[in-house]
Amino acid sequence: MRIFSHVIPSSISYNELMQFLVVEDEPGIASILKRGLSEEGYLVDLAYDGQEALDKWEMQQYDLIILDLFIPKVRGLEVCKRIRALNRDIPILILTALDSPDDKARGLDLGADDYLVKPFNLSELLARIRALLRRGQRAGLTPLAIGGLKLDQASRQAIRNGRDIPLTTKEYIVLEYLMRNQGRVISQSELLEHAWDYNYSGLSNVVETYIRYLRKKISVHGEKPLIYTLRGSGYILKEEK
Repeated sequence: MRIFSHVIPSSISYNELMQFLVVEDEPGIASILKRGLSEEGYLVDLAYDGQEALDKWEMQQYDLIILDLFIPKVRGLEVCKRIRALNRDIPILILTALDSPDDKARGLDLGADDYLVKPFNLSELLARIRALLRRGQRAGLTPLAIGGLKLDQASRQAIRNGRDIPLTTKEYIVLEYLMRNQGRVISQSELLEHAWDYNYSGLSNVVETYIRYLRKKISVHGEKPLIYTLRGSGYILKEEK
């Protein structure tokens, strides 16, 4: 069966950014979804049945749930109903082969925020995810901010003092992690672990290189620096008064 029409590149990143739970009982489809979403910078947990999904949801705070309906143990509609009863805000996107109008109506009535039918296009899935995350921000989620620098996690846009800052995917991943951990020293190995995959075998100075890129982009025209190096320890993002 064709799952989606997008070809996933071979270079995969594993990053601690926004954390998703993907509930899908077909291992092949689950693996493809995890790879595709991880490449976009999302941290992905998998659950292969409804009970596992509920157990993981109770233990971990997720930013979004992607939920198949036809799953073992506890069906997807029941999972959706239980989670929505306890959490009104978490975005739930149903991703399923069930495509009748009645199926869609039941899913949305039980609390899902969106409904996408298989086979699907990865670009459309990612666009729908971004829309759901933007909706969450409009509902009150605060963008990351420090020293005139703001990072919108839904749109992945960085702005400082009204100036748009263009970022590559990897630059965004590094900056987002630093801003989530502002005021804390982050070691080079920690950044490698979260912004590159665990088997990364590139040059040892890759973190230093990307820190240099970010410094040049976020501090221009006399703006105060925000990223500092602590020799032998790592990097810290903070605002000097």
